[in-house]
Amino acid sequence: MSIVLGPRSLSRLQDVHPDLVRVVKRAAAMSDLDFTVLEGRRTLARQQVLMKNGATKTLNSRHLTGHAVDLAPMVGDGVSWDWPLYHRLAKIIKAAAVAENVPLTWGGDWRTFKDGPHWELPWKQYPKGT
Repeated sequence: MSIVLGPRSLSRLQDVHPDLVRVVKRAAAMSDLDFTVLEGRRTLARQQVLMKNGATKTLNSRHLTGHAVDLAPMVGDGVSWDWPLYHRLAKIIKAAAVAENVPLTWGGDWRTFKDGPHWELPWKQYPKGT
């Protein structure tokens, strides 16, 4: 089974690194869990608002360069914030990354400030500007 990324999700992948876009699209093709792209590349102004609101801890986010996306499972017509669904989605995204041979870091695997929706290309393999 697969899901179809809607126009809103696809538009949010604009200006995102092509390797990460490939992973998200492959994940959708492999997925039995509906998910949406919450956010891709973001402006510094948006990042500053998120930091002020406590939603991020950095102004050096991979979102600023198009090296990160936020993905969320959908239940019915809305986004779910239920952690077990993020773990289920993580298995799908990680499998898609392996299939596309793209290294990925999941915010849900971080030791502090766990961020279930967050996926990024690692700094080591994808330095700024690549």
